[in-house]
This record gives sequence, C-alpha cells and structure tokens, in this order.
Amino acid sequence: MNEYRRHRSDQFNRKPVDIGNRQVRELRKNEFKNRTLLALDEVGGYRIRPGFYYANGATNLNDGVNFTVYSNGATQITLCLFKRGEKKPFTEIPFPDSYRIGKVYSMIVFGLDIENLEYCYRADGKWEPENGLLFDKNHLLLDPYAKAVSGQRIWGQSPNKEGAYRARVVRDNFEWNDTTSLNTPMCDSIIYEMHVRGFTMSPTSGVKCRGTFEGILEKVEHLKKLGITAVELMPIFEFDETRDKREVGGKTLLDYWGYNTISFFAPNTSYASQSEYNKEGVELKNMIKILKDNGIEVILDVVFNHTAEGNENGPFVSFKGLDNNIYYLLTPHGQYYNFSGCGNTMNCNHPMVQEFIVNCLRYWVEEYRVDGFRFDLASILGRDQDGSPMERPPLIQRLAYDPLLGNIKLIAEAWDAGGMYQVGNFPAWKRWAEWNGKYRDDIRSFLKGDIWAAPDAVRRITGSMDMYGGSYLGYESSVNFINCHDGFTLYDMYAYNDKHNEANGWNNTDGANDNRSWNCGVEGETSDVYINDLRFRMMRNAITVLMCSRGTPMIYAGDEFGNTQFGNNNAYCQDNEISWLDWTYLEKNKAFFDFYKSVIHFRRKHPAIRKDLKPASCGLPFISVHTENPDNGNITTDSRVICVRYAGFVKQKGHDDIVYLAINVFWEDIQITLPNPPEGAYWALCVDTGDETGKYFYNRPKPLTWRNKTLKARSVSVFIASYGAEYGG
Repeated sequence: MNEYRRHRSDQFNRKPVDIGNRQVRELRKNEFKNRTLLALDEVGGYRIRPGFYYANGATNLNDGVNFTVYSNGATQITLCLFKRGEKKPFTEIPFPDSYRIGKVYSMIVFGLDIENLEYCYRADGKWEPENGLLFDKNHLLLDPYAKAVSGQRIWGQSPNKEGAYRARVVRDNFEWNDTTSLNTPMCDSIIYEMHVRGFTMSPTSGVKCRGTFEGILEKVEHLKKLGITAVELMPIFEFDETRDKREVGGKTLLDYWGYNTISFFAPNTSYASQSEYNKEGVELKNMIKILKDNGIEVILDVVFNHTAEGNENGPFVSFKGLDNNIYYLLTPHGQYYNFSGCGNTMNCNHPMVQEFIVNCLRYWVEEYRVDGFRFDLASILGRDQDGSPMERPPLIQRLAYDPLLGNIKLIAEAWDAGGMYQVGNFPAWKRWAEWNGKYRDDIRSFLKGDIWAAPDAVRRITGSMDMYGGSYLGYESSVNFINCHDGFTLYDMYAYNDKHNEANGWNNTDGANDNRSWNCGVEGETSDVYINDLRFRMMRNAITVLMCSRGTPMIYAGDEFGNTQFGNNNAYCQDNEISWLDWTYLEKNKAFFDFYKSVIHFRRKHPAIRKDLKPASCGLPFISVHTENPDNGNITTDSRVICVRYAGFVKQKGHDDIVYLAINVFWEDIQITLPNPPEGAYWALCVDTGDETGKYFYNRPKPLTWRNKTLKARSVSVFIASYGAEYGG
C-alpha cells in the first residue's frame, strides 16, 4: 500500500499554483487522470487497486477506470461489467473490504475498453422492508452518479426488459473557450419554458433535427427575434418515457414530460440528434454555448422531489437497492410517504441526500454551464425526515449559500402534492425566487371579467409586495406567469371553459379543474369571426399585462403564435400533435406574433416597468395605482378598470421613464382620464389591444391631444410620457 499512500499524500501536499480559473478547473479534473498507478490486486483476470474516494461515479483514467459508490447499509457491493449491449456481465468484481473507507467503496480497474463497456452494481445486506432495508444482491443497480445511461438512445423504445439500467463511462473534452455566464438580473429576465422534443418535433417546424437539442439551435433566430433572455427546459435528465407506455384511442401514450428521473447526472440521450457514445452531453453543451453566445441563458427544470422508482410496487433502479431508508421518506412501517403524487418522496434533508443534490447541481453548473434551476414541487425540499415541514430547511439554506451556485438562478415551485403551499412564504434566504401561482390565478380571474378579483390583481401586477415586500429580493422574488406546461395554453385559455383530457385515458378525471378560463361564447374551434377576434384580443390583453407587471415574466413555448393543445390541460403523456408545437400557426397568426414580440421588446425598452430606478425628476413615485379617475387610487371588488403608473429617471436617456397601463375587463367601453403628464412631456399611445383598425401596437407612439381615452370593452392600453425623443422616450 506504500505507493497508494504516497500518491494520496501527494494530492494534499501539492503547492498552490497561481493560474487562471479555467486552468484550475482543468488541473482539478485531471489531477488523478495523468498518473501512472500500480495495481495491487487481481480479481477475475483484472488488475485492481483502491481508487479515489472523492471522485463519485465512474471516471476514465489514462490506464484504468475509477469506480466510486456510497452505501450506508450495504455489507458488500459488487461491480458488474458488461460488453456493450450484452445481457450478461463478462465479469463481476466485489469491492475488497480494504477498498472501503467509511461507507465509501472505491476501486480502479485496469485494462478496460470504455468504448465497449457498460456497468452497474449489486448491493448485499439486510432485507427488512418494515425497517426500510431492501438490500438484495440479485438486483442490478444503476450508479447514482452515472454520467450516461445505456439503452436510452432511441425515443419510445424500452431498453429495460431485464429490469436493470446500466451506465457508461463518459469522456469530458468539450471546449468552452471564452463562454461566460450572462448573469442577467431576474428583473431584466424574460423566461421561455419549453419541452425539448415538443418544441421542434412536428414536421411543421421545418428543422432538420426534429425534437433534439440541435433542433432548438435551428430555431435560435426565432428566440432572438422574440426577445426572450432565457429558456427553461422541461426535464432533460435521463428518464424512461416508456415507463407507463399504453395505447389509448389508437395512439401510443408515453411519459412524455419526463418528470420521472432515472439518472440525475446524465442528459437524456434521445434528445441528441446523433449517437454520442462515451461523449454524452456534447450536443447539449454545444446548444448551451451557442444560446449563451446569442444572449440567452439556460435554466433546467429539475426534479429532486421523487424518482422513477415509485412506491412499494415500483422497480429497483438505483436508490432503493443502495440505501432505501436514507434516500426516501418512509413511514414507521417502512412504506413510502407520497408528497410528490408519484409514489415516493426523496428524503432531501438527510445529510447524504443533501450532499447528492448539491453535487448534482454543481456538476451541471460546472460541466454544462447552466444558468439556473427551477425546482419541481420545491416544498418537498423543506420537509423533515418524518415528512413534516421545517422552519429552516438545511438543504434550501445550503443551496442559497453554496459558493459555486452563487450567481445561479434558484426558482422554486413553492408547493407540493401533499398540501404544502408556500407561495409568498418559501424559505428563501435572500436567494430564491418563486413561481407565483397566485399571479396566474388572480390575473386569469380578473382578465376574464371577475371584477371582484381587482384588488388581488393590482397587487400581482405591482409585484406582489403583499407577499414579497419583506424579502431582500422584493419584486425579483416573483416569477410571473399566466400559462405554463401544466394547464391550458394561452389560446386554449380563451377557447375552452372546461378541460378536454379524454385522450389521456382517464375519463377526463386528470388535470386541474380550476382553470379560470373563458371560451368567449363557444367551446373549442369556431368559424365565428367575432368570437375569434375576441379570443385574440383577450390573448393580447394577457401578454400585455404580463409584460407590464413587476416581477420576472415567464411565457410558455408556442403561446407567442397561438398554439393549441385542443383543450388538453394535462398533456404529460401526449407525444403527438397535442403537445408538439404546430409552427403553421406562426404564419397563420403572424399579426399576433408580431404584437407579442413587440410587447416583449417594449418591456425591455422601459426599465421603469421592471425595477425601481433613480427617483423620477418630476417627483412621481416608482409605482402608483389608479381607477378610471386618476385622482382615485382605491381599487375595490367593484373596480372594472385598473390603471398602474411606473416612473423613474433613466440617466442614459437624460429624462424620466413613465409608463401608464390601463385595463378594462368590462364588456362595455369605459372612458378614462389620464393624469397630467410631467412638465415638458405629453402622453403617447403605444398599445391598444382593442383598436378597431387592427393597429394594436405603435412602433412610434401615437401622441394624444387630450387626457381622455376610451378603453374599448375588454381591452388594455399602454401609454408613455413622451419627451419628443425616439421610440422608448
């Protein structure tokens, strides 16, 4: 063991070197790869030696592969090695007892050809289900730190007939060059939620590499034209879309959304346009790099609240067989708590699971340079090991203060399926933002004519300070959205009163019932010109209000051109035209798309909407609220009109930036009076969603000669105080 001990000692006695950050990272990654190591033992014809205990997973070395795995309860772990695609291992190597330090097993195996290698583990120990112990050496277990999963390459084809997933060894040689983080502030961000496959899978997308990371790049000009600053990708960690594969109405239904993670460190290989054997992630990294080069950040939707292993009847993939009683929240009788609605709940605040989650997020930041994470059912991250809510959850605090995640966006879906709803009350430590579900609900209600929602709606528009006023982040805590993957599209919100999920095969019992939608008079598609015009006016209203609200706006892919899911508000299983974006709508609804992107760019041109600037030189407050009477700021449950004024001084322009938003949700026209403009300025109209001539957006604001304006029924107008400067002044 002398050579091994000397080698380990060298790592900690190395003198510091004054080099750049990038070189430091390369040194750290390669510090143990470029050594010539001596084998100490031989098992089954393979030379082995103790490995690197801090290098989780499988790491390719110059002359071998380092395998490291952790288990608190196992009495023996065996490494199983397979030839590529074969059903039976060509050798199995138990970790010698001397190769374990504490609860960590680590071993270097020499002479392996990683091009033709797959691996997994067996873990032996106690089988006591009533105590949560499920060790069984007959189960083949996926490495929790696997960087790639074999057999997942072809979408929709199950590789798992034998009940076991296998991992591959990945080379990391991607060159990022000078790619750096954009660090776009939350208040300046506009997030675009998309499903990688659904974004371009339809033949109407016109891309060569449909349904892939490369396909997204073929649409990068569309994203730039739209004006978004970040894409939020629905789950891209490896998942098995065939898990609940079934036939309904002649269509094959899959677990299309991907909220059933198999491997947290591995990208979904079926999202790559070509095989990347031993180079998994290259296409994803290239996509991230090019998006960043075009000013677009990448946020990942991550699912740490549960795994694909399900409940007591679910499969053994990884965690169940390695440390079931540590990774999952269990009842006193060893059964699974189900706060996720998916069969199990991860024990996120156990120190071991904390470490796993932190390592995972760091990996995606360091190796893939992602800019943020949206945490699915994030309230589960705040549950104790008995399932109870914690006042100061250590995992959430740790992520808030982790140095490597210091500039990373952390966004919580602040509720779970167990009834814990924390919107406005998530333990944020001045770092976390939230999906503002109350914004969605209150704005939907008010815009469809529920005037009693006016007081709540005005609070949401002005930044939800009733919820976030005590937060360090303030307005930046709120991620505002009206539509997302979970629910109606923007078009369907004004085409359907009720959900139509029959195609999911559950007799329309799945999906939310509280949609706060309005079909404008006819359920579904219609040739009625008046109703169709009204629907698009309501859609213009929604995007205008969203872009003129304090907080970070998030939009759903396809809403910019009126994509429909035909009334399905829970399309999690629909890998077909229901969920795929139909790009023919981009041309069919070109006028709406032009309006949509214009309103996004309007927001970006007017910082007074997004944040508190320097105080306006004219003395106006940052935000003020009005009715149709500018002297009345009392919004009540009888208010049919909400007006909001934003004001601040923009040094670069040399004058104030003043924006006036006016919303009429009533079914009749209403006359409003604008406040007196500041001295030297006049009011100019930028947006009128109810304009009868079809001129809904003015690239050059239309000057008003008087302060009175008729707000058309169910319409929104936006004005600026113009100083005679170019658009945006």
